[in-house]
Amino acid sequence: MASSRVSLIMILVAVTVIVPCLCTDYMVGDDVGWRLGVDYSAWACWLFKYYPGAHNVVEVNETDYRNCVSSNVSTIPLTSGVDVVHLMTPGTKGYICSIGEHCAAGMKLAITVSSSNSPNPAPFPGSSSPTSAAHEVSLLISWVLMIVVMLAMIMV
Repeated sequence: MASSRVSLIMILVAVTVIVPCLCTDYMVGDDVGWRLGVDYSAWACWLFKYYPGAHNVVEVNETDYRNCVSSNVSTIPLTSGVDVVHLMTPGTKGYICSIGEHCAAGMKLAITVSSSNSPNPAPFPGSSSPTSAAHEVSLLISWVLMIVVMLAMIMV
């Protein structure tokens, strides 16, 4: 019985330490970080890495983002597998993978870029930050697992 409690305590500690770390962190300013003397406007880009042919990156408007389509026939998908998107103008930018049902399965990203002298534009409706959403889910899972383990300890 004592070994069961020790095992449960070890599981509880592992879950509370590992699960919150499942979110993705983005280092602002790369290796120099957030400090004076850094041109953050030159740093403002996103790198999309994927297997060429398996995915692509297409910039879309708000309606196309919500519907997971690319209706602008003049938009050329990025297909290199190592695509850099520069975020130089304010506004909300939408990016999707237009291959198959990939967008509907979650391969889409809305990014809000603000200028230093204008208010922040609103994000696309229904979009959320993947990082914060993943962090919230991992914290919820952590708490639920901790409660389950504590209840199991009480019942043993």
